[in-house]
Amino acid sequence: MKEFPIVCVGGSAGGLDAYIRLLKHLPPDMGVAIVIVNHITIAATILHEVLRPFSSMPVTLITDGMPVMPNQVFIIPSNRDLHVRDGVFVLKPISKPWGWPDVITVFLRSLSEHWSGQLIAVIVSGYDGDGAAAMCGVREVGGITIAQMPATAGRSDMPVSAIDSGCIDFVLSPEDIAKEIVRIAQTQRRTPGPAAPAAAL
Repeated sequence: MKEFPIVCVGGSAGGLDAYIRLLKHLPPDMGVAIVIVNHITIAATILHEVLRPFSSMPVTLITDGMPVMPNQVFIIPSNRDLHVRDGVFVLKPISKPWGWPDVITVFLRSLSEHWSGQLIAVIVSGYDGDGAAAMCGVREVGGITIAQMPATAGRSDMPVSAIDSGCIDFVLSPEDIAKEIVRIAQTQRRTPGPAAPAAAL
């Protein structure tokens, strides 16, 4: 059983800036797994290489069957749907090869069904509204939902869509998202079990 928190950070256009600002403010020993689910459907992603200099944690491209581990940053490969089963990542052919991807929604729904630890869903800059459809489901299982403050996003469509779901606990800048993740991690260490949001919108 995996009881440590997992953070899904979903983004698209403009997401790189948010990922960098977030990772630069996360310590290496929180006991949390960070999974960045970014929209790349054509070329192979090099996001894991780009982000390594900005993270105090190892940054790894996900492969099928890779165990989910704390104190690491995991990057979804291009053109794949991501799931989690029995504490490992499962990659499948992308289920929506045309139009706007929904890989964030797919992964969050998988986490809501199969992750036993605290779940934190973060939506940052990007076009369209991937992830928004899964926000209420995340909250239903005791997860915490966060959207990047639209004014701080290069492309505000995805954060706005998440906010419009009515199921967002916090709207924050990337730096403050990092602070909230650290707070949740510290709460988890003091008190086993899901951490309740300190404040809601």
